[in-house]
Amino acid sequence: MIGPVDGRAVPRYAGPPTFARLPRLDEVSRADVAIVGLPFDAGVSYRPGARFGPAHIRQSSRLLRAYHPAVGVSPFADLQVADAGDLALNPFDIPEALGAAELGIRSLAEDGARVVGLGGDHTLALPALRALHALHGPVAVLHFDAHLDTWDTYFGAPYTHGTPFRRASEEGLIDRERSMHVGIRGPLYSAADLDDDARLGFAVVRADDYETDGVARAVDRLRRRLTGGPVYVSVDIDVLDPAAAPGTGTPEAGGLTSRELLHTLRGLAGLDIVGIDVVEVAPAYDHAEITGIAAAHVVYDLLAVLATAR
Repeated sequence: MIGPVDGRAVPRYAGPPTFARLPRLDEVSRADVAIVGLPFDAGVSYRPGARFGPAHIRQSSRLLRAYHPAVGVSPFADLQVADAGDLALNPFDIPEALGAAELGIRSLAEDGARVVGLGGDHTLALPALRALHALHGPVAVLHFDAHLDTWDTYFGAPYTHGTPFRRASEEGLIDRERSMHVGIRGPLYSAADLDDDARLGFAVVRADDYETDGVARAVDRLRRRLTGGPVYVSVDIDVLDPAAAPGTGTPEAGGLTSRELLHTLRGLAGLDIVGIDVVEVAPAYDHAEITGIAAAHVVYDLLAVLATAR
């Protein structure tokens, strides 16, 4: 395995600008995991800027190290992880951008890699699910977010960052018996939003449930629902409280702490995770790389979970 540049030999602020200073995809003969940037934010409904998220997450990943003591694995030694660079996504044509994202993700997955997408806005979960459905059939979606993202349209537009999981459910891409949201909170447009969401196939672990039931109970609930088939993990960084992730487009008070989120992710060990995205990092609203560091650690913990299956 070719791993990251050793931080004891090359200063953290030097070396390649890849995720965790890992090799590029063209520098390895094969990859177990391909990390790909999805610089696109034409689907946002409030603050733009997530198109710069992939570069920000990579910059914030420079302090990651080889051994994960909480999980007991060395993800960069147990897996060949490589950075596939960024896909070129049309910022003026959403359907064209989604088509390009689907083709790019599918190409990487067909080569045998688990794909980790760095966003970019949450619209990009839809082409990822289309690509993976072609290889795996319907997959369970484990969706971490402050918002349901199962609304129908915004201003009549069907493809936005608030609609990907409604479209995915309507297209038959997801397993309606095994999908769920985690971290939901904040105001809705109406009570019908929850009814629609349940009809589309999602169970919900609310952010408030972490306060009343704790992390262990949340992990137990999601494991019982997700076991038994392929799982796609989609992490909107606004699942975290704005104190832990200010650099995002639609922040909501009352979110998870980074510790709660990382402990929950570590509880996924043993599930058949076939794809991942970490989205909605908007660096213009970040400071001191708080949000970028959180997102980089989300990716690192999910890589550790993938490594436990080796």
